[in-house]
Amino acid sequence: MLCRQTSLVTVLAVVIAVGCGGPLEPDESESVSASNTAERRYLLEQIDDVAVAQIYADGFESLDTRNKLLVWHLYNAALAGRDIYYDQRYRHNLEMREVLEELITHAEDVTSSVSDAILRYTKLFWINTGPYNNLTARKFVLDVSPDEFREAMHLAERAGAVFPLRDGETLDELIVRLEPLFFDELFDPIVTNKSPQDGMDMLLTSANNLYSGVSLADLEGFDEQYPLNSRLVKENGDLVEEVYRINDAGRYADDLREVVKHLEAAVPYATPPMAEALSALVAWYRTGDSTDRRTYDIAWVADQDSVVDTINGFTEVYMDARGAKGSWEALVYYVNEEKTAAIQTMADNAQWFEDHMPWDPAFRKSGVRGITANAIDVVVEVGDSGPITPIGINLPNDQDVREEYGSKSVSLSNVTEAYERSSPEAYRNEFTWDESEARRSEQWGSFAGELTTNMHEVIGHASGQVSDRLEGNPQTFLKEQYSALEEARADLVALYFIADEKLVEIGIVDPGDHEDIIRAEYEAYTRNALLQLRRVRIGTQIEQDHMRNRQMVVHWLMDNTDAIDTRQRESKTFYVMTDWREFRDGVGRLLAEVQRIKSEGDYDAARELFEMHGIHFEPALRDEVVERVAQANVPSYSGFVMPKLEAVTADDGAITDVVVSYPQDLTQQMLEYSGKR
Repeated sequence: MLCRQTSLVTVLAVVIAVGCGGPLEPDESESVSASNTAERRYLLEQIDDVAVAQIYADGFESLDTRNKLLVWHLYNAALAGRDIYYDQRYRHNLEMREVLEELITHAEDVTSSVSDAILRYTKLFWINTGPYNNLTARKFVLDVSPDEFREAMHLAERAGAVFPLRDGETLDELIVRLEPLFFDELFDPIVTNKSPQDGMDMLLTSANNLYSGVSLADLEGFDEQYPLNSRLVKENGDLVEEVYRINDAGRYADDLREVVKHLEAAVPYATPPMAEALSALVAWYRTGDSTDRRTYDIAWVADQDSVVDTINGFTEVYMDARGAKGSWEALVYYVNEEKTAAIQTMADNAQWFEDHMPWDPAFRKSGVRGITANAIDVVVEVGDSGPITPIGINLPNDQDVREEYGSKSVSLSNVTEAYERSSPEAYRNEFTWDESEARRSEQWGSFAGELTTNMHEVIGHASGQVSDRLEGNPQTFLKEQYSALEEARADLVALYFIADEKLVEIGIVDPGDHEDIIRAEYEAYTRNALLQLRRVRIGTQIEQDHMRNRQMVVHWLMDNTDAIDTRQRESKTFYVMTDWREFRDGVGRLLAEVQRIKSEGDYDAARELFEMHGIHFEPALRDEVVERVAQANVPSYSGFVMPKLEAVTADDGAITDVVVSYPQDLTQQMLEYSGKR
């Protein structure tokens, strides 16, 4: 099952505008040391509608040397696989990145207005891992003319830039070949197309590199051996699985070999359970076999006490229109013990929540197993998980493993902190209906959002069971609808139980504050469905699964309860939560149906649910929201600069310590990752 939840505090990622002009040459700003908290900045800059913020890992210096060395090797394993996701997301990504990075590092003779525009585009490219908006899936283009781009390329070459020319190719021929990639928004226009127009194929119209020349019809009757970790291509009329693995010269074997080298170096510093999990991960990277992936998932879940942990592999399936192929990602993190207590309290009461779910008892688990829940501080996120990062994760996605062995839930504490510390209050006044709603948002919004996110991950994703006929894999039956449905299910669980007195009973909320917390979360959830439209600048439908989830829930409640009003004031539209008890009742009814759909694999019902409530919107309303957001300077999403680790070595080359610093500059970090700084 899918587990990432990004939408609950994304709305908080609002920052004051900082221009990205100036010279094209990257900033020479000094990194901030871990100890120099007085110099800390969370907001670094704003690029169009994207905020760039710094993540801090305060607890790293308190780790013992063994754990620091463990983090060091896992950190390098994460960075070693970075190019895999770039290639998965778009087949031209690596070539485009090389061109852009050569341009911005050899731009001393380029006109400043052109160089500024190229740098701006490059930053957006880095943040989104390619030329597609992470939230809308739509392509964005370079804001200079083709002639200006051509001139910049020639000037950069004279300054020493080395561009990725093919055999016998001239620079001008390369530029001609690149022009549709950088300038034509109709060339490969959407990275993932889950709702194609009638008569069009969702795979053939998706620009990602998970398939090549393969349609949905081609897959009928085809038995995929490596559905999660392969690229599927059509060669001479036959389907071929290009498996991501080391053995048999698999796809990206060299990169995976480098990942494995660092994972193996980490094993001596790991606890025995973690060492077992890392060894299983290495085995999977060598063979690519699903049985080895299952062994790794089981071992990873069994490791419940290690202070340091990692997620590394082909994991989430959001980018695949059919929801089968995993995107590569890597996270390295350690437990924030101070913030873990409340989350663990939820996990300790998981069976109670399961027993009180508002769905058919046949879909309840009789014995909830192995839920591990921690607040964590992230050291690095790469691939599908960074620079745009989730705030909560629940894994593994394999439903069968989850039901038999359990799962791990993590709340990314320092990511949430970075969101909050980089955020002004402008959006509240613009989109809240009255002063009482704004006050609740200011006082309780952060707490309520974090509480809901934790419940989404710990209880939501870990709950429920599916019919035996689904053989533990509802995704096969629900196809492209699965991801959005699962995110909706976890959201609904959190929304339902945030209003339950059980939270007071187990000490998570104070009784005198509980109603205000409920109202604050229900109001924020409702309000965010309107705010989300700022991210969809073209078209009339929503592609991203978390957004579809939120739209579906809110608009279903609008159509089936009296809990939400649409109101007008001064020609402005507001979504107003009017009755929290009616809201919760509606959430319970919708949750029962969503669980039924998942448990029974009812594809038609899932498709109808999102078609009616979650995908389509009025362009005029979107335009209004975009204009209001622009006036209030509310970005659509945030990208993050990660902490930087450096090894301290003795005279014999042995690593004796690891230190952390904070680059404070996206360009500096991205060029370092690419080996250009």
